[in-house]
Amino acid sequence: MVATVTIENLTVSQCLFDFIEKEALPGTAINSNHFWQQFSSIINDLSPQNKQLLLKRDDLQASIDSYHKDNNPLNFSHYKKFLTDINYLVPQVDDFNINTCNVDNELALMAGPQLVVPIMNARFALNAVNARWGSLYDALYGTDVISHENGAQPDKAYNPVRGKKVIAFAKEYLDQVIPLVIGNHSQAVSYHLTEQQLMVSLADGQQTPLKNPAAFIGFTGSINKPDSLIFTHNGLHLNLQFNDDSVIGQEDAAGLSDVVLESALTTIMDCEDSVAAVDGEDKVLAYRNWLGLMTGNLTAELNKNGKTITRTMNNDLSIHTLTGDTVTLKGRSLMFVRNVGHLMTNNAIIDSQGNEVPEGILDAMITSLIALHDLKGNSEFSNSNEGSIYIVKPKMHGPEEVAFANTLFSRVEAALSLPQNTVKMGIMDEERRTSVNLKNCIFAAKDRVVFINTGFLDRTGDEIHTSMMAGPMARKADIKLTPWIGAYEDNNVDVGLACGFSQKAQIGKGMWPIPDQMANMIATKINHVEAGANTAWVPSPTAATLHALHYHRVNVFDLQKQLAKRQPANIDDILTIPLAENTNWNETEITEELDNNCQGILGYVVRWIDHGVGCSKVPDINNVGLMEDRATLRISSQHIANWLTHDICTIEQVQASLEKMATIVDKQNADDKSYEAMSANFDASIAFKAAAALIFSGVEQPNGYTEPLLHQYRLEKKRQLS
Repeated sequence: MVATVTIENLTVSQCLFDFIEKEALPGTAINSNHFWQQFSSIINDLSPQNKQLLLKRDDLQASIDSYHKDNNPLNFSHYKKFLTDINYLVPQVDDFNINTCNVDNELALMAGPQLVVPIMNARFALNAVNARWGSLYDALYGTDVISHENGAQPDKAYNPVRGKKVIAFAKEYLDQVIPLVIGNHSQAVSYHLTEQQLMVSLADGQQTPLKNPAAFIGFTGSINKPDSLIFTHNGLHLNLQFNDDSVIGQEDAAGLSDVVLESALTTIMDCEDSVAAVDGEDKVLAYRNWLGLMTGNLTAELNKNGKTITRTMNNDLSIHTLTGDTVTLKGRSLMFVRNVGHLMTNNAIIDSQGNEVPEGILDAMITSLIALHDLKGNSEFSNSNEGSIYIVKPKMHGPEEVAFANTLFSRVEAALSLPQNTVKMGIMDEERRTSVNLKNCIFAAKDRVVFINTGFLDRTGDEIHTSMMAGPMARKADIKLTPWIGAYEDNNVDVGLACGFSQKAQIGKGMWPIPDQMANMIATKINHVEAGANTAWVPSPTAATLHALHYHRVNVFDLQKQLAKRQPANIDDILTIPLAENTNWNETEITEELDNNCQGILGYVVRWIDHGVGCSKVPDINNVGLMEDRATLRISSQHIANWLTHDICTIEQVQASLEKMATIVDKQNADDKSYEAMSANFDASIAFKAAAALIFSGVEQPNGYTEPLLHQYRLEKKRQLS
C-alpha cells in the first residue's frame, strides 16, 4: 500500500505531499493551506469538464468510424460536409493577431535549435540546459559530418589529420558568417583589437577588418590579448576562443583553439512523451528535477575517465565592448516544461469521488508552482527575463480543448497570485482535429500562445486512428509521400504567420530521429528552416550545435515575410486520407512491414516497461539507432492494427512477427546485464504482453494513444519488482 495524506478532500501520495510541503512551497510565499484549497477547487471544478472533452473525442471517433463503414468508396465532398455537420470541422474565426506579451527574445526575436529531453534524467536535463553554447570543433570531430577518408578516422588519441579537416570546415563557415574584407579566415595569423574595431592580420602581411564591423560585439580577457571574441549573425552569437596552451591553439597561426556556437536557444523539459511517469513516485522525480532547474540547484554526477564529475548549470557570459560597456549573454537554454495532455489520470492524487485526478491538471498546478522560484529570483540563474512561465501543452484535439487548457492556466495563475497570462502556452499541432482547425485553436489561446509546432509522428498516428475504418493505410514509408503531410506542414506555418507569430512567438518543426547520422542531418534539416520555422527539434546538444549552422544560412524572419504572401495550404489536402492506392502486396512485403513495425515497438516497449525509460535510441531492424518515444510507438502499433482490421495480415502473422522480432531485440540488448529477455518466456514477459496489447487492442485505444496500456503494464511491472 502507498502511504497517503488526506487534505482538502484530496488523497495525496505521501511522497508528493512531502515534496510540495518541504521542497516546492518554501520560498514561493504561497501558504500551504491556500495552495491545497485552491488546488482542490481547481480539481473539483475542472475535472468534469476534462472528462466531457474526452467523451466528445469518443463520440466523434464513433461517428467517423460509422461513416467510413457506411460510405465506401469515399466521396470527398460528402465526407467533408459530414465532418462539418458533426462539428469536427468548425467555422473559421475572423482574422486576428495574437496578443501575447512579455515573451523572451529566444522565442520571439531569435531563431535556432530546440532540444526536448526527459526531465526525469537529471544529467540529460543539465546537458540540455547547458547546450546554449556548443563547440563546433567537438561537434565536427566526433560525428560523421567530417568523413573518415584519407586517415581522418577518429581515434582515442587526437588525430591531427581529422583535426585539420575540422578546422578547415569551421574556417570556411566563418568566411560565410563573418567574412573579411580581404582574404579569408584560414589565412589569419592574428586577431587584434583597436579602440575602434577588430582587425585581422593575414599571412601575406595584409590587415583587414570584417565586411560587417557591427558583427563584432565584444571580447573576454584583455583588449591586448583577448581570450575570446564574440560575434553575431542572423541574431545568433558565435565565440572565437584563443588558447596558446591547447593542442589546437598551438598549431593555429592565430592561436584559435575553438569556435563555440550559440546552439540550443530553447529546451523543452519533458514530463510527457519521453518519460515513463505512472505514479506519485515517478511524478515527484520529474517535479524535483524541474525544481532543481528553477532554483539552479540541480546537479548530476557522472564518471568520466575514472573521475567523478559533478555537473551543474552554466553561468552567463559577461563580455566587454570596445566602448567600455559590459554585455551579458545567457549561458543557458530558455526552458519550457511540457505537461501531459488531457487524456491521462494519475494515482498521485485521488479526488473526493475516489477518482484519479487528470494528470494535466496535476502538471499545470505543480510545474507552475515550481516556476515561481524563477519568477521570484530564488536562483542565481534566471530562466525567463520577462517574468513568464512557459508550458508546452500537447495532444489537444481542436479549439475547445485549447480553450480548456487556457481556462486551466487562468485558474492556476489566480491560485498562485500571478498576473493573467503569466503562463504562456505552446500548442502542439499533432492531432488531426487541431490541424484542420488550427486558426481557431490559436484564437482560443491568443493572449498566451507562444509556440506552435508540428509533430509528424503523433500526427501520423492520429491520422491512422481517425480513419481506421476508411480502408488499409499505405505502407509507413509511403505515408510520408502522400499529400496531407506537405499540406499539414505548410499550413502550420501559413496559419502561424497569418496570426502574427513572426517575431512574437515560435513556429516549430519536428525531431531529427537519427542521432548518429549528423552528416545526413546537415544535408537535409535545412528544410525545416527553409519552411519558415524559427525553431526545430534536435536529439542532442551536438545536433543542436550542428543545426545552428542552418540558421546562419537562412535569415528566417526575412524568409517569413516572403512566405506570408504565398497561397495558403489547402485544408482539403490535409483531409486526404493516406490510404493505399492498391493492396497487391506479396507476402514478403507484408512480412517486411510487420517485422519493421514489431521490431520498433518491442525495442521501445521493453525499456519503457522493464526500466521506466520513456525515450531512448533504439536500434531498428537494420541496427540503425533511432530516437523512439510514445509517438513512434503510436504510429507502428496503429499501422498494424489498421492492417489487421482490413485483413491485410492475420493475427497469426503478427504474433509470429512479434516473437521473431523479440528474439532479435533480445540479441540487440544482450550486453545489458539488467535486461530481461522476452523470448525466454513470452507468456511471463510483461513487456512482450504490453507490446502485443498495443497492437491487438489498438483499435479500442482512445485516439490510438499508447499511454493507457503502457501505464497499466508498467504499474504491473513495478508491483512485480517491489
